[in-house]
Amino acid sequence: MGDSHTMPPGSVEPSTSTRSAGTSTRRELLRAAAIGALVLPTGSVIAGRASAAPASPGLLRSRPRLTHGVAAGDQSASGAVVWARSDSPARMIVETSATETFRNTRTFTGPLLTPLTDGTGRVRVAGLPPGQTVHYRVHLEGPTGAVGEPVTGMFRTAPVTAGDVHFLWSGDVVGQGWGINPDIGGLTVFGVMADRAPDFFIHSGDAIYADNTIDPTQKQNNGQLYRNITTPAKARVAQTVDDFRGNYAYNLTDGSYRRFAASVGQLIQWDDHEVLNNWYPGENLTGQKRDGYTQTDVNTLARNARQAWREWQPVSEATGNRVYRKVSHGPLLDVFLLDMRTYKDPNPANWSTTDDGGILGAEQTRWLIDSLQSSRATWKVIANDLPISIVVPDALSDPRHGLKSMEAVAQGDPGAPRGREIAFSKVLSQTKNVTGKVFLTADVHYTAAISYEPDRASFRDFSPFWEFVSGPLHAGAFPVSPLDATFGPRYEYVHAPQKANTSPAEGFQHFGEVRIAKDTKVLTVALCDSHGQVLYTKELTP
Repeated sequence: MGDSHTMPPGSVEPSTSTRSAGTSTRRELLRAAAIGALVLPTGSVIAGRASAAPASPGLLRSRPRLTHGVAAGDQSASGAVVWARSDSPARMIVETSATETFRNTRTFTGPLLTPLTDGTGRVRVAGLPPGQTVHYRVHLEGPTGAVGEPVTGMFRTAPVTAGDVHFLWSGDVVGQGWGINPDIGGLTVFGVMADRAPDFFIHSGDAIYADNTIDPTQKQNNGQLYRNITTPAKARVAQTVDDFRGNYAYNLTDGSYRRFAASVGQLIQWDDHEVLNNWYPGENLTGQKRDGYTQTDVNTLARNARQAWREWQPVSEATGNRVYRKVSHGPLLDVFLLDMRTYKDPNPANWSTTDDGGILGAEQTRWLIDSLQSSRATWKVIANDLPISIVVPDALSDPRHGLKSMEAVAQGDPGAPRGREIAFSKVLSQTKNVTGKVFLTADVHYTAAISYEPDRASFRDFSPFWEFVSGPLHAGAFPVSPLDATFGPRYEYVHAPQKANTSPAEGFQHFGEVRIAKDTKVLTVALCDSHGQVLYTKELTP
C-alpha cells in the first residue's frame, strides 16, 4: 500500500480548521437526507435492553443524534482526529476549548455523515497548543437546520518540550465469546484505565473479534455461567461490511468503553481478529474448519473489515491505506506503530531461510530501520502487535514439509533466524547503536516482561532490549507460551492462568502503563491487572 492522500467519504482533510472551511449548503444536506434515513448496524441495538442507539433506527428525525459517543486519536502537537456517528444524514461540527466550560471555542466543520460511511465521520482539529488538555464537543446539523444535542470529550496534544510522559497500552476486546456482562458491570477495565488519565493509549489490535459470536450464556472454567448482552450482529461471524460495523457498534454500547473513548486519545493498530483468527493475505478458507463462513476469500473479508475499521476508529487518513506510522510525543518519546498483518506471508512459510519480508514487508522493514536511526527521541517505543519470540502456532493452516505452521514471528527453532525472524534480525542488527528501544505487544492474552540478551542468543548482532506484553482487556486469558531462543529472550515476569480461555470474570485481564520522568528520563513500565493493581514494574535508564 502506498501513501495515497485520497480522502474517503466521512472524513475531511487535516487542513480544515475553521467553521468557514467546507461549510455545506442546505442543498447538500437535503441531498444527503434524500438518500434515505440511516439504517443502524445490527450491532447497535442491544437485545432485551436500551442502548446508545435509538430504538427506531429507520426514522429520520428532525434533530440528528450522536449514537455511539465520541472519540479522538492520532494526536499530534497541534491537534487530533475526532470521530462521531450520526443516526441520520447531518453535518458534523466540532468545537474545542482549553476548559470544560467552553467559554472560548474554536469551531471546525466536519464532513457530511451519510449512509455511505454508516453515518460515521472524522475531522482533524488543528492549530491547537502543544502539551495541553483539549476539551471538545461534537454536535450535528440536520438538513432542516435542526441541531442535535452535543456530546463532549477530551484529549491531550503531544508536547514539543520535555515533560513527564504517561501512557497505557493493551489489546484484545470481547474475544472468545466473552461479551458485555451486566453481572460484572460490563467492560469495567476501560473505566479503570480512563480514571488513570493517561496522555494517550496504544491499542495493540484485536479491538473486535469479528470471528467470535456472542451467545446469551457461556460456561466458565470454574463451572459458573457467564451471561452476555447480545446483538444480531454478534450472533454470526462477520463477513459483510455491515457485519464488521456491527462489531464496533457492539463495543460502544458499553458505558465504560464510551467514557474511555471520550476521555483518552488513542493510537490504534489492527491485528487478526479485526478480520478473523490468524489470517494472512491471499489465504483461502476452503477446507478449513471455520464455522459460519460462506465467504472463503480472505482478501475480500479483509477489504470489508478494513473499510469498517477506518469508518469506526479515530484514525487519520493522512497516509491513505497505510496503517504503520510514527507518532512523536516530544523530545522524550517517539512511538512506532507497526502493521504486522497487511504484508504477512502465509503462516506455513515461516520456516524459510531466504524470505526477509515475511511479516513487515520490505518497505515497512526499511521504514522502521530508517526511522529508528533518524529518531532523536530519548525513547523509541515500538508497538509490535505480534510478539517477537513467543511461539504462537497456527493449527488452522496447512503445514509444509511436516513443519508446524506459525502465526507470529518466532517458529520455535532456537537456531539462526528463519522466516519472519530474518526481518527482525535486520532491524535489530542495523539499529543496535540506536539507544532506548522498547517493544510493547499484546495478542497472547497474558502479561509478561521479557529481556533479550545477545549472550543468550544464537543470533547475537544486536544490543540488549526489553519486550513487554499486555492483554487481554476483555477476552479469554490463556496459559504462558514457550519462547524461541533465537534472540536470547527470557521471561522475567509472567501472569497467566493455568487453563485456556479463562473468562474475564475469573481474572487475568491486563493493561500496561508507561511513565517517563522529565528530570531523570527514566522509563518505568508497570504491568497491571484489570482492577488497576500493579503486578510488576521495571525501570529502564536512558
